[in-house]
Amino acid sequence: MDAAAKLEKLEAYLAERSPMLVAFSGGVDSSFLLAVAQRVLGNSVTAIIADSPSLPRQALAKAHKLAAELGANLKVLETTELTQEEYASNPVNRCYFCKAELFKNMNAYAIANGFRFLAYGENLDDVGHVRPGVLAAAEFSVCAPLKECGLTKLEIRQFSREMQLPTADDAAQPCLSSRIPHGVRVTSSALKKIERAEEYVRSLGFQIFRVRHLTDESAKLQIEPSEMSRVPLLSEALLGGIRAVGYTKVEIDPLGYRSPV
Repeated sequence: MDAAAKLEKLEAYLAERSPMLVAFSGGVDSSFLLAVAQRVLGNSVTAIIADSPSLPRQALAKAHKLAAELGANLKVLETTELTQEEYASNPVNRCYFCKAELFKNMNAYAIANGFRFLAYGENLDDVGHVRPGVLAAAEFSVCAPLKECGLTKLEIRQFSREMQLPTADDAAQPCLSSRIPHGVRVTSSALKKIERAEEYVRSLGFQIFRVRHLTDESAKLQIEPSEMSRVPLLSEALLGGIRAVGYTKVEIDPLGYRSPV
């Protein structure tokens, strides 16, 4: 099936599932799903974004702006996964507890407000990767329209460009908790420190990077290899700025940032 036929299938799929709540992060996949759902369903779709300490304020503001540009209804639900030991202890399936908290809250909102369907932005390329959230989605009967209609990441990006979505070429931006190694406890203070450090790095013009929280005192900065040529001139500023948020030991990874997917 070619990409155009997949898009038609997606539109038909969504048309049959109204009213709908869409889990929305402001990333490539969920933004595309929301844009198509808004076009097909209009006011019968509402975007849901989970707000917790693991969500950067910049990402929340960006999501608000995009939803407004799409003319989509947006509901912010505060989630409390950080208060749950299963999440805070940071096991390898931490993402399951995050998604379960999101879908639990979405389901409650759907029941209270008459929404019949829940959806999220898993795509066909996600199949085969470790995605603990898939189990949570199954438990709460959350559908994955992009995956079920066979849309790949490449196709989603291409359609996003055609629709002039600002997310079309965005890099993946997982939650702040992903900067903390499994087994190291996730705390609100650590997440705030990571967010402040990344805000500083971003202020210097870097686009794709991660500040890895190793301990409360130490961090590692990983920058996209294509941007590493700027590091020698800015290394002192980078190290000083990250130290200023509370990390006493900071290193810049000479190999740069490597995406896990």
